[in-house]
Amino acid sequence: MRVLLVGSGGREHALAAALHRSPLLASLFIAPGNPGTASLGRNVAIAADDVPALVAFAQAERIDLVVPGPEAPLVAGLADACAAAGIACAGPTQAAARLEGSKSFTKEICDEAGIPTARWECFTDAASAHAFVRRRGAPIVVKADGLAAGKGVVVARDLAEAEAAIADMMEHAAPGEAGASLVIEECLEGDEVSLFAFCDGTEAVLIGAAQDHKRIGEGDTGANTGGMGAISPPPGFGAEAQERALDLLVRPALAVLARRGTPFRGVIFAGLMLTAQGPKLIEYNVRFGDPEAQALLLRLQSDLLAALVAMCEGRLADAGLRFSDEAAVAVVLAGRGYPGKPAAGGAIAGIEAAEAIAGVRVFQAATALDAAGVLRGAGGRVLSVCATAASLADARDAAYAGIARIEWPDGVWRRDIGVRALALS
Repeated sequence: MRVLLVGSGGREHALAAALHRSPLLASLFIAPGNPGTASLGRNVAIAADDVPALVAFAQAERIDLVVPGPEAPLVAGLADACAAAGIACAGPTQAAARLEGSKSFTKEICDEAGIPTARWECFTDAASAHAFVRRRGAPIVVKADGLAAGKGVVVARDLAEAEAAIADMMEHAAPGEAGASLVIEECLEGDEVSLFAFCDGTEAVLIGAAQDHKRIGEGDTGANTGGMGAISPPPGFGAEAQERALDLLVRPALAVLARRGTPFRGVIFAGLMLTAQGPKLIEYNVRFGDPEAQALLLRLQSDLLAALVAMCEGRLADAGLRFSDEAAVAVVLAGRGYPGKPAAGGAIAGIEAAEAIAGVRVFQAATALDAAGVLRGAGGRVLSVCATAASLADARDAAYAGIARIEWPDGVWRRDIGVRALALS
């Protein structure tokens, strides 16, 4: 098969590595890709959200399957454009992708399907939003309704923080158009986990679960980010609990979308809070998470490409997904200053030395090669140093041993990825 993978992050590097192992694969193209994906296929200089150019390339290269990595092209209608061109796409239509593109839409689906979630209201003017949080008090969660690259959520622990978030998003437009409408909801308490499944419009087949570490600082302090690390599987949330969560929080949403005439076909990523009252939905995403994908896909033993084809063809029963029982840890190295303005341009070395450690794999994201062929940091989240091992403790040790071999003065990372899970396991 000829496959076009869309995206350029660590998630896409991990997806490219998994696709590359498939006996079904004839050619792999990655748009736009990064220096890491270049060793697994051919990078193509097309932006991930340039839907017309992606489809034109897919037609010209006789692509059999388009595999979207990030959410933006799906929300922009990539799957619809592929369908119109007669090309299979392993992602949902624009209408179904509203599950991620609009948090208020997700809440409406939850209400219709009876899915447990935080109590919420939606606001399109700042004055009403300010008045609401003053009435409700804190802690409270302020979310940009649209896509904000993982940074449009503020868990406000006091009223001043909530009001500052409203002003930042609505009055100062920090997340752009995404903040023109806000969802403000109660703050759920518990352990947060990420649940993944393949969906074919009516059925969901479990992929697995991971646990992200969102905040920039150790001890879960500081600003929210796109994700500073992940572990898989999370302790205390095994396969049985994951299937129950699919029954409670995912399959009812699929039924509602199907009844509305917008069936969901693709990877669904449900962010859950394991509360004292049981699991509740935080949000849906319509693709693999980053860095959760890096941790999950390292444990994949079966053929990812075969599973994606089965999903597109409505044969999920034939997907034959198999994951190892090993633990996986992913630690993100970001440019100093992230999630603000990150340092960029510093030389990176030592990746091969890191990967010489048993079980360690380094996935690239915001990297670039200079004219001399030197790898350099080029943005926020730059590398994911990942490891698998028989235990979470051993996987952690291996990942951090890998980081110790990487030479990149601009890099910052959390040193406590998985520590809390170790204490609970």
